[in-house]
Amino acid sequence: MIGYLKLGLTIAIFLAIGGCSFMERSVDLTTERAKIEQVIKSSITWAVNKDKDSMFRLFVNDSTLFYFSTDNAGNVRGFDAFKKAVEQIFMNPAFKAIRSDFRDMQIDLSNSGECAWWSCFLDDINEWNGKPASWINVRWTGVLEKRDDNWIIVQMHFSHSLEDMQAAIRKAVDDAKTGK
Repeated sequence: MIGYLKLGLTIAIFLAIGGCSFMERSVDLTTERAKIEQVIKSSITWAVNKDKDSMFRLFVNDSTLFYFSTDNAGNVRGFDAFKKAVEQIFMNPAFKAIRSDFRDMQIDLSNSGECAWWSCFLDDINEWNGKPASWINVRWTGVLEKRDDNWIIVQMHFSHSLEDMQAAIRKAVDDAKTGK
């Protein structure tokens, strides 16, 4: 009888102390995905109105923020470097955001509901000094965490497909041959 009591007490203590970490959190996936999608899209579309203060709240504000750009010169590590890049590029009067189009947005959440990741194709239409400087058909992935009940971006990766890069090279060669 004492053995059963010890076993029962051990199980009760286990469940009370550590059992909650094994339980899945009840998450309304539709609601959370809508919130996450809004954060993702706003992290790009802010530039149309140059509302950097609202945009900064969408990213982790510490040294862990990281993203790969389409070229190595644009890679960013840490929030301070991110703020500097925003000021130099997107707040520069030469930069004008026009619109952003998102295709094939896929959003997944962890079982805990505290981490999410996404992928999509992005057309980021903009100009630099009045000339097109757009990203077309860029693959965009990233990771978000839920902190203080808000979704924030902690990591992103932008890239062009090999096929798109090869087509751009062919076009540049053809343009050079025709003098464009």
